[in-house]
Amino acid sequence: MDYKKYIADKISVEGVPSADIESLIAVPPNTDMGDYALPCFRFAKALKKSPVAIAQELAAVISPDDVISEVSALNGYLNFRIDKAGLLRSTLLRIETEGADYGSAHIGEGKTICIDYSSVNIAKPFHIGHLSTTVIGGALYKIFAFLGYKVVGINHLGDYGTQFGKLISAYKHWGNREDVEKRGIFAVNELYVRFNSEATEEMEAEAREYFRLIENGDKAANELFDWFKALTLKYVNKIYDRLGVKFDSYNGERFYTDKMQPVIDELKEKGLLKESNGAQVVDLEAYGMPPCLILRSDGASLYATRDLAAAYYRKATYDFYKCLYVVAYQQNLHFKQLFKVLELLGKEWAKDMVHVAYGMVSLEDGAMSTRKGKVVWLEDVINKCVEKALKVIDEKNPDLADKREVAEKVGVGAVIFGALYNNKIKDIVFSYDKVLSFEGETGVYCQYTCARANSVVGKAEGMSRELPEKPDVNAEEFEVVKALAAFPDAVKEAADKYEPSVIARYAVDLSQKFNKFYFECKILSAEEGVRAQRLAITDATLITLKNALSLLGIGVPEKM
Repeated sequence: MDYKKYIADKISVEGVPSADIESLIAVPPNTDMGDYALPCFRFAKALKKSPVAIAQELAAVISPDDVISEVSALNGYLNFRIDKAGLLRSTLLRIETEGADYGSAHIGEGKTICIDYSSVNIAKPFHIGHLSTTVIGGALYKIFAFLGYKVVGINHLGDYGTQFGKLISAYKHWGNREDVEKRGIFAVNELYVRFNSEATEEMEAEAREYFRLIENGDKAANELFDWFKALTLKYVNKIYDRLGVKFDSYNGERFYTDKMQPVIDELKEKGLLKESNGAQVVDLEAYGMPPCLILRSDGASLYATRDLAAAYYRKATYDFYKCLYVVAYQQNLHFKQLFKVLELLGKEWAKDMVHVAYGMVSLEDGAMSTRKGKVVWLEDVINKCVEKALKVIDEKNPDLADKREVAEKVGVGAVIFGALYNNKIKDIVFSYDKVLSFEGETGVYCQYTCARANSVVGKAEGMSRELPEKPDVNAEEFEVVKALAAFPDAVKEAADKYEPSVIARYAVDLSQKFNKFYFECKILSAEEGVRAQRLAITDATLITLKNALSLLGIGVPEKM
């Protein structure tokens, strides 16, 4: 049962739709007064009454029933207690019926969400700075798909610019095909780094010429570029596979080379392009922003030009409901300019473009300081977490079968959860010890909770889960059941806020409540009727927690 909707349908506030009332109903941080609460402050102006009076009047006309056991008013809040037995039965039966689909919905049917994320650069290895965009985008992909949307994952490759002319020049001077084939992207990156430190003026001119050849379709130059691109994708796809991340399109900047001119022409036709020091810009001063550069003085395009062309293409190709850009907050201005230019062009769908900004990632030793020239490869971080996880497993459960496979799930899960647990806009200091802790707010803790529940389920094979019509529900059971009932709302909230941390925090909260239940309540040794009820709670927790972690891209070992 959707308890928020049920409660909202009981409430009548003049001029306020039931859906708006439902959106205001929340689970209070302190549940001493109730299981759900409706703040009445939003209604005060329209009804010309105090929130306290509104809450008291509503409480007087809503009668308890077999779902709502108590209604009360306090300090402008309308509080509801849910019938414990009814909540337990309806929630556990729903989870048993829906299984891996529990928490999903069909609210996105017929709507397409485009998500632009990860966006790696050709010929450069994946560093830890790419972690957030990759796992946030990957989680949003899964969350929206779970809610019934058609999702298009886009890896907007960084595959355009003079750096590729430099790369070809470096390869021509110092490269060795056998070495590049053997060491792949790292050998290519070394060539690029060497060019930037050793290139002569003649080589710089040569690089510009090679880039011109790429743009003009020269066969030899493009064959080299395509080789570098293939090596890059071969390397990054191994990491994507480990992270459980997928894409439906790898159309990068280069793809839009022949799609920019129509946009530029439209900007001219609508009188939006102005000359500024030889460059072509859209003046955004009236909107509190610097001008948006469209063409440099030499006629070259810029990020904004290609992003405008990409936006046109995506709308025409996918007719998206929303188009998300999972890009660091340093690009806030760029996206404000991009969306404003689309708005000035008269594109009503500009309102459907969303910049999902996130903070930066560094290690505890500050190893992502670009000023110090330090770069940490994401693959090394994942491998280190997996190796550390293996050591912990060896200490805790040396006889565990498939230890390497379990360590992979635990290590990779720790990396993902560590990047997703906090609000996405916060900067993250990545700690190996913290993310791999079996205690506290970690992915490992949630995985271990699943393993604990799975152990109980395994020992209870063949035992009844039949629930009594009017079960007695103690405090620990009720806290778990309330958390289980809240999962569909958590999924919707994560989608509404573009915030996977909602799911990560939910997983920790459910794990904490289940573990308290596990330690405070007998399960397997309880009397038959109570045992059936507690086994059903354990089954439901395992299903729901696995569903939550899967939306984050985290696998669950059966044993740990």
